[in-house]
Amino acid sequence: MSRIDDAMVAATMRGYDRNNLFAFVSAIIGSNEARRLMEMYRVGTSKHWQGATVFWQISADGNVRGGKIMLYDRLTGHRVQEPFPHINWVHSVLRLPDFKLTQCFFGEHLLPYIRDKPVAIVESEKTAILATHYLPQYMWLATGGKCSCLNREAIMALRGREVMLVPDLNATDDWRKKLTLFDDSGIKATLFESLEQMATDEQREQGLDIADFLIAEQTPHGILEQMMQRNPALRQLVDALQLELVGIEEYKPSESSLKSE
Repeated sequence: MSRIDDAMVAATMRGYDRNNLFAFVSAIIGSNEARRLMEMYRVGTSKHWQGATVFWQISADGNVRGGKIMLYDRLTGHRVQEPFPHINWVHSVLRLPDFKLTQCFFGEHLLPYIRDKPVAIVESEKTAILATHYLPQYMWLATGGKCSCLNREAIMALRGREVMLVPDLNATDDWRKKLTLFDDSGIKATLFESLEQMATDEQREQGLDIADFLIAEQTPHGILEQMMQRNPALRQLVDALQLELVGIEEYKPSESSLKSE
């Protein structure tokens, strides 16, 4: 089984200031939390495209199976698809000889360290990161594709764990069929269908996932990060004075102030 050297992973764990995904996640949950989660999940920065991200797939026994390079729009958080889908693999870019990619779950390396939480599986790596912030009572993993890693070999890493599948809206039926695979492998798994039941036809057509619903409510740190991205001088002030955010309240002018204006 092919693997990538740990030093290569370490070399990418920097340059977040030019990482589009980091900018997007920071605008939602704040830069400190975004950095914590990206370091925890071993998400790096790639020079393959300006602003690109590399998602390292590291197995439960610590072997780096591969690195998926993707480019996101720093404002929308959507994958860049034009003029072509911006997705590649580290072993392909580096032309590593005789490399055989054997994928594992994104975030699988955390399983030995987080044993007290049920495992929730989503499709997108970005979603796993954001869901960890909003729903930390679960250990979030990502397949990295519609049904990638939902095979007998890959799910063996989940034996002994309680698993919940959280598919995108357009993949619920496909993931429901995978429950038999888990059952045959002796793994207790359930399907989270609440999103499908509450979604509109438009949301289903868009193929939204749980992160799209979670980020509908921004955090105070995310609001502050957006303000600092628009005004770099504000970031310098916060850093220089070591200011700590207490809260953000909507300004509602009083009747007297409106009359005076």
